[in-house]
Amino acid sequence: MRAAESEYSVRGYERIVLALLFSATAVNYLDRQALSVVAPVLAKQISLTSIEYSRVIFLFLLGYTISQALAGGLIDRTGARLGMWLCVAAWSVVSMLHGLSTGVVSFGILRFLLGMAEAGNWPGAVKTVSENFPIARRAFAVGVFNSGSTAGAVLAPPIVSAVTAFWGWRLMFVVVGLSGCLWVWLWHALYKRQPVPSELSVRSAVNRSFRLHMQDKSVWGLMIARSLADPVWWFYAFWLPSYLAHSRGFNLVQIGRTAWIPFVFAGVGGWLGGYTSDVFVRRGLPAVRARKIIMAGSALLMLCGICAARASSASIALLWVSVVLLGYTSWASNILSLPIDLFSSHEVGQVTGLTGTAGAIGGMIFTLVTGWLTEKVSYESVFGVGSGMIVCAVIVVAVLVRTTNLRVANS
Repeated sequence: MRAAESEYSVRGYERIVLALLFSATAVNYLDRQALSVVAPVLAKQISLTSIEYSRVIFLFLLGYTISQALAGGLIDRTGARLGMWLCVAAWSVVSMLHGLSTGVVSFGILRFLLGMAEAGNWPGAVKTVSENFPIARRAFAVGVFNSGSTAGAVLAPPIVSAVTAFWGWRLMFVVVGLSGCLWVWLWHALYKRQPVPSELSVRSAVNRSFRLHMQDKSVWGLMIARSLADPVWWFYAFWLPSYLAHSRGFNLVQIGRTAWIPFVFAGVGGWLGGYTSDVFVRRGLPAVRARKIIMAGSALLMLCGICAARASSASIALLWVSVVLLGYTSWASNILSLPIDLFSSHEVGQVTGLTGTAGAIGGMIFTLVTGWLTEKVSYESVFGVGSGMIVCAVIVVAVLVRTTNLRVANS
């Protein structure tokens, strides 16, 4: 009876942790998506062109890129509890400061700072999963918390458009920032403090593993794959409202009513992809192989971006975009689980940060390309380029990500 009660207690606490990580990721995306939803409004009020908008996004991704590996190392040192608290508190304050922006320059500076602060969410969440979940439930846990990004993206269009319509875009940024302040209080109250090794021993382990990680083909495989696949998500997350406005003739109200739909499918994909690969693991398939099988199937769904570009109507285009995002989040649940499968707990934050850095660099480059293509060619051309990048990402994972490449033993 005591064993059953203990198991119930453990699983109950896992649910609390998942709820906290899910909500943190949702708040993260609500804050970052707010700008993309009001971008058509800002284009009229401050004459923000597509190229200028791409540069503002670039600055967000620049801050995100710089901070990824640094945030991962910080969280490995401080532990997930303090690290997550600091990151969410910081990005919530910066989000509220957006309400004081006066033009492109101030938006760019604040987006850079927002990227710096928000970068810690994924290294922190993955590390939290590694500290609290067994291997057979990790991909599902990653899928659940990562689907918070889709929840934030789903909530952003209706919430942001409604608040903007009633109170204006300045107060809107304050409202979405306050949601993070509420999360900080809940995290402090509900998440148990994890034992953290001494500062010296953790720093030594992180420094040693960094040198070895840079010699591992698997690490490079994960980094290259994320640099190719993550930009596809950035495109839909940052540019979908503008695509609907410019290519499909939507106004702000129509964007608020429809732009959330593909992200509902994205939420399902994250849970489904993580759960399916965990089922394979429980049935005896090696974890890395299980993740790669699901990733390959997910990549096929992401190729439907080509169909979205050629769709005859906005509703059909949104349907194909929904399939793409379902495939992407299924992919993401598994590629984010691979560092946990391949490396020991005290290295997970840094490895995830390194792969996130690569993904953000790819996003930075692709964002500038997107701005140029949408201004000079068409939005549809971006869909085709993104599909080709997904094919390359699958090949890289298949060739480079192998347990035999590892130089660091998994504990």
